[in-house]
Amino acid sequence: MISGGLALTALAALGATTAPGYVSLGLFLLLGGAASASTNSASGKVVVGWFPRDRRGLAMGIRQMAQPLGVTVAAVTVPTIAAAGGIGAALVVPLVLTAVLAVACAIGIVNPPRPAAAASSEPPGNPYRASGFLWRIHAVSVLLVVPQFTLSTFGLVWLVTELRVPALAAGVLVGSAQFVGAVGRIGIGVLSDRVASRVRPLRWVAVSACVVMLLLAAAGQAGWQVGAIVLVIAMTVTVADNGLAFTSVAEMSGAAWSGRALGVQNTGQFIAASAVGPLVGALIGLVGYPLAFVAVAVCPAIAVPLVPRVAAEKDHL
Repeated sequence: MISGGLALTALAALGATTAPGYVSLGLFLLLGGAASASTNSASGKVVVGWFPRDRRGLAMGIRQMAQPLGVTVAAVTVPTIAAAGGIGAALVVPLVLTAVLAVACAIGIVNPPRPAAAASSEPPGNPYRASGFLWRIHAVSVLLVVPQFTLSTFGLVWLVTELRVPALAAGVLVGSAQFVGAVGRIGIGVLSDRVASRVRPLRWVAVSACVVMLLLAAAGQAGWQVGAIVLVIAMTVTVADNGLAFTSVAEMSGAAWSGRALGVQNTGQFIAASAVGPLVGALIGLVGYPLAFVAVAVCPAIAVPLVPRVAAEKDHL
């Protein structure tokens, strides 16, 4: 599934490099995005299948750091190449990377062993009917996507337009924040292994996300230096939940349901993320950045009581 999705993404990128117009370019990009999405749940199943519970947080943190690192690579390479050689030349970067990784994954990734079949012939029960644990994790993840994508979408614009940070310096700050956030995902994963719980650190992240968004709302009045520091901290905190929630969903859904549950998890987050740009953008235009950041802080505040209790987590394991 992983290598197949990457191969299809590479083919879509190849088509995009030779697209004659914007309509066909958009179509190829749409197909590439759909194909690349297949790697998310599949790679999660690989991590959960091969690593024991006390090391899954670390392993999933490493897996989750790939996305912000990929964004960093794209931010550094694609605009420069596009400026020099056009969109087609810039798309050679994802074409080469996905083609090489498709081959590497086909050779290097081995499916984890399937768990031994139960003695009973009855199919495994639906974990969504057994309790509300998974539904609550999905809801928490959707809510925590809002501050994450608010900052990734509007953080750079806020620095340049509101704090008057030079564009180059703002880009370096945002890129640095992406890198720190990637490393932070490993750190929070290790922490979840140490405390033997995913939901406890998840609740801490939700509380922290609410706090940093409120601090960000006030930081603009304290000068660009303070605002830049708070933004880096906020972008680090708001991406920390992904690996925790993803691991929790995989562990709590069981081997027979983990693929479907991880698919639901990703779909919910992607739908929420796609709504952040137009909705938060409209809110910023209506009330300005500070009040918009306060409004976004409401989402992680709502998420805090929705995070399942540790006792519920233990009951499922």
